[in-house]
Amino acid sequence: MKESWKYASRQYQPEDTVVSIGSVFIGSGEPVVIAGPCAVESAEQIVETALAVKEAGAHLLRGGAFKPRTSPYDFQGLGAKGLELLAQAREMTGLGIVTEVLDPADVPLVAEYADMLQIGSRNMYNYPLLRAVGRQDKPVLLKRGMSATLYEFLMSAEYILAEGNPNVVLCERGIRGFSDFTRNTLDLSIVPAVKQYSHLPIIVDPSHGTGRPEYIEPMSLAALAAGADGIMVEVHPRPHRALSDADQALTLTQFQEMMKKIRSFLEWRRSYGHSYLEHP
Repeated sequence: MKESWKYASRQYQPEDTVVSIGSVFIGSGEPVVIAGPCAVESAEQIVETALAVKEAGAHLLRGGAFKPRTSPYDFQGLGAKGLELLAQAREMTGLGIVTEVLDPADVPLVAEYADMLQIGSRNMYNYPLLRAVGRQDKPVLLKRGMSATLYEFLMSAEYILAEGNPNVVLCERGIRGFSDFTRNTLDLSIVPAVKQYSHLPIIVDPSHGTGRPEYIEPMSLAALAAGADGIMVEVHPRPHRALSDADQALTLTQFQEMMKKIRSFLEWRRSYGHSYLEHP
């Protein structure tokens, strides 16, 4: 592959980048789990979820205050009020907050509350937004576009890096394919590919990648086996009542059971060693 990007390339920086969010380090060799609801709906919902995912072992809390939806009639999030509720959940649990920003004009507001700014798949090609988050000092989680190639994915990261923000984490969240039994096609092959060509950490979102809660656990384990630096999972105390992505959220109990299996896998991996994960 012709590496026309600069700052994201291993030729520019051979050693792996480690992105810190408080006391959490993404890319350090220990996978990070980000969990929480698709959208912040109420104080009760986000606090209940935050307390439960922390107890189960999550490292960071996700939750959308601003929601890009396919239909203009669907729930669009609570906006600034949602950011305030996320801050309350952080105060109660100590979990850092990962939340999406949609508009360059909103970057200062979201950065005031968030510990990590998320760029959603729909905005991977939104170059003014990429430049805006590149000019602030909070870490950025960049999700892969629905049909983005590896080259396009890394070039979007380059926009952020070129503005001076080195703290970029990539996220594979599934791409459009021909599958008729999952929401998207979760492309785990991009994990070792990113490791080969870039120093940036990469996590995987099996919730959007599959769209089916029964597949989230096996694909989370598969992502970690492939060398991902973490996973991002949607969790809701009552998925059937969720205002966004109700069909793909884990219950609190399901998340707790999945975390037990993840811990068992990671213990096995530590005893086995990391030789099989080394990039070419």
